Amino acid sequence: MYHRAVFYKCHASALALWISLSLNIVLATPRPLPRSTPEAQGVSSEVLLTFLQAADRQIEAMHSIMILRHGHVVAEGWWAPYQPNDPHELYSLSKSFTSTAVGFAVAEGQMSIDDEILRFFPAEAPQEPSANLKAMRIRDLLTMSTGHQDETASAPDKISPKSFLAHPVPFKPGTHFKYNTPATFMLSAIVQKQAGLPIVDYLRPRLFEPLGIENPVWSTNFQGTSLGGYGLRVRTEDIAKFGQLYLNEGRWLNRQILPRSWIQQATSKQTSNGSNPRSDWDQGYGFQFWRCKNEAYRGDGAFGQYCIVIPKLDAVIAITSGVKDMQSVLDLVWDKALPAFAPKRLKPNKPATETLKGVLSNLQVIPAAGSKPPPDSEGFLAHRYQMDANEQKLISLSFEPGPNPNSRTLVLGYEDRSVRIPFAYGSWIRGGTLDPGRGTEPVASSGGWLDSATLQIKSCAYETPFHVTTTLRFIAGELRIETQPNLGFTNTKRPTLLGRRQASP
Repeated sequence: MYHRAVFYKCHASALALWISLSLNIVLATPRPLPRSTPEAQGVSSEVLLTFLQAADRQIEAMHSIMILRHGHVVAEGWWAPYQPNDPHELYSLSKSFTSTAVGFAVAEGQMSIDDEILRFFPAEAPQEPSANLKAMRIRDLLTMSTGHQDETASAPDKISPKSFLAHPVPFKPGTHFKYNTPATFMLSAIVQKQAGLPIVDYLRPRLFEPLGIENPVWSTNFQGTSLGGYGLRVRTEDIAKFGQLYLNEGRWLNRQILPRSWIQQATSKQTSNGSNPRSDWDQGYGFQFWRCKNEAYRGDGAFGQYCIVIPKLDAVIAITSGVKDMQSVLDLVWDKALPAFAPKRLKPNKPATETLKGVLSNLQVIPAAGSKPPPDSEGFLAHRYQMDANEQKLISLSFEPGPNPNSRTLVLGYEDRSVRIPFAYGSWIRGGTLDPGRGTEPVASSGGWLDSATLQIKSCAYETPFHVTTTLRFIAGELRIETQPNLGFTNTKRPTLLGRRQASP
């Protein structure tokens, strides 16, 4: 009891200061990050161009990139149909924001990282908690050292404090690193328990509003608790601002928003997680931040969502993507982007700067394969197709004119609704929704004919890493549909759907 009383006494004045700062910060006018030419911040446009061309060529699906030097955006680009104002699913990059919420709560005296987690949820604890569960602290949640051998379920309809506390803890907390998304959920639940509101709302006046991060969305579990370990959606520039705050050691617009001591703890190596010098997943782990090669650290999320902070270069790199090999993106940053950073300001290089700007403004996710409709193919689109019984409960498929002459609209008929998805030949057009992997998502779609009887439609869920490629084969009055998502946590192969052309009325 003594250590806790001393802790709260020492932080009483900090609490008052933080409340005062929060009231002032809320009034700050949100503004974008300052922009600059690369050379003015000591970055070579020519080298960045080489990096960008390699990324466009080698990485499966880049979605956006923003590069900061000395607090200025020196390069930014979005691969169409992704756009600057689109929020993007962060997956486990959300964890670094949850850690930040804990940092604020600690600074305000609402908790200590040495508090045992059972004290926050006594009613949800097992009747006879194990010694290891009793010993588990907030620090162990932060460092992914809870003592678990494996993770309990983390799906929104399953994860809760009760399910987490019921999971076996075979190792002494603090001694065994195990990446553990439910541990981050528990941090979210603890902050919500102490603050009385979900962390997305708790962070609003403390982090989101001061940084000008507008309309953050964070999915919740079935009890209304922000998922913590995933589920946050913000824009690419918001990711970059978050990284810049950490690079500034908690200062924003000349105000100390988050204690410098917390930044140093959160981003330093708190626990070992491997020994492979070539892997950016073996360099140590902080408080929901990964240590990296090149004396850097990062938050990251599944399928290639990154907030990379490189203190020795005074640089931040924000990336969203849809990749299977996440190390390949980091390797490209280390090998191709870092050589662009010079110790001091460079001479202007207008030709290279203009070329770089042009390339950045014309990036595009590769649209559907194929060409515009051959003369004998459009007849297939004039009919309605009745689908055989299927798991997707798709009843019918037909086509309508599109928003412009270079487009058509796919119409999917279900029992309770019709979904219209416009697609353009050789380019992207927004409209409609699909379920590409995790819930119904707005999409942009493109199309192309592989031959006179085979149409391919590629739909990109532009707030996520996912796209879905649908191949429709028209054969003697029948329709065969093959659908392939680009990514997934499990097997992405989907069953072939069959349909039959209906006779014209």
